[in-house]
Amino acid sequence: MFKNILALVGLVAIIATGVLYMNVKNILSEFDPGAADTYMELFTNILETKDAASATVWRFPVEEGLTPEDIEKSLKNIANELNISNVGELPLSKDIAAKSEKPFRFVKIFLFCNSLTAAQMLEHNDAFSAYLPCRITLVEDKTGKLWLYTLNMDLMIHGGKPLPPALKAEAENVKKIILEIMERAAEGDF
Repeated sequence: MFKNILALVGLVAIIATGVLYMNVKNILSEFDPGAADTYMELFTNILETKDAASATVWRFPVEEGLTPEDIEKSLKNIANELNISNVGELPLSKDIAAKSEKPFRFVKIFLFCNSLTAAQMLEHNDAFSAYLPCRITLVEDKTGKLWLYTLNMDLMIHGGKPLPPALKAEAENVKKIILEIMERAAEGDF
């Protein structure tokens, strides 16, 4: 009788596993084809950094000898060349210094946007407004080294149900442009 109970428990476990597998497979079939890779990269990054913020950004080290002014000029020139609008700037370190009455290391946030793509994203889902506009932050770390940071856009592009093809192509293009701006500016391309 004990063997029969164990056999029954084993059979129920196998059936439950199969049902769970089919349910998960059905749910995942509704996701973008790149979702699994995107979430695996996120999970790997979180394990590596032990920090969700660090795991969800792209960053580029700025070449030695370049100043914040050099990078600012470069960001603006490259964005203009690639036809993406500079829609705002937040000189965060100046605001911190003014409020704390103490100097603060350099931090400036640049806001870039292709407004026509932004409109398409909003027509698809208003929650995308939290990702708008694309931000690139120039940060002087605690050792004095300059870095460029931006949000990893792959979660927005691949993290859920597939975007409509035309919108996905637009989002991928904006991603490409933002990464090109960062890479070239970090190298001092003016």
